[in-house]
Amino acid sequence: MNDGKIKSFTDLKAWEYGHKFAVSIYEATKKFPKDEIYSLTSQMRRAAISITSNIAEGFGRQGYKEKIHFYYLAQGSLIELKNQILLAKDIGYLKDEDFKILAEKANDAHKLLQGLITASKKFLNHNS
Repeated sequence: MNDGKIKSFTDLKAWEYGHKFAVSIYEATKKFPKDEIYSLTSQMRRAAISITSNIAEGFGRQGYKEKIHFYYLAQGSLIELKNQILLAKDIGYLKDEDFKILAEKANDAHKLLQGLITASKKFLNHNS
């Protein structure tokens, strides 16, 4: 980020943290059984990618109403991923400690994304 100004989606803290979280999901799912590659592994990876992809797409939109729409899509993917992390733990693919780490990262990502949505809503209301 140059002089504190957000010039790219990569400057958004929600995107940056989401990207690191997606990398963590890829690392965690490498340990899943190979027969899961086209099911839970794939679903979790797609959901993780969808979070940052929707943040990036929202950033690229002109109006705040459109931006917020994509940020909410990112939030939906994040909640989907939270469900999949819980499932992975309950069926024995994630150890308790790995689950706790991923669940905490998911909650932190959720807070950052909610902050982005809230800030965008303020701009929407201010510019309406």
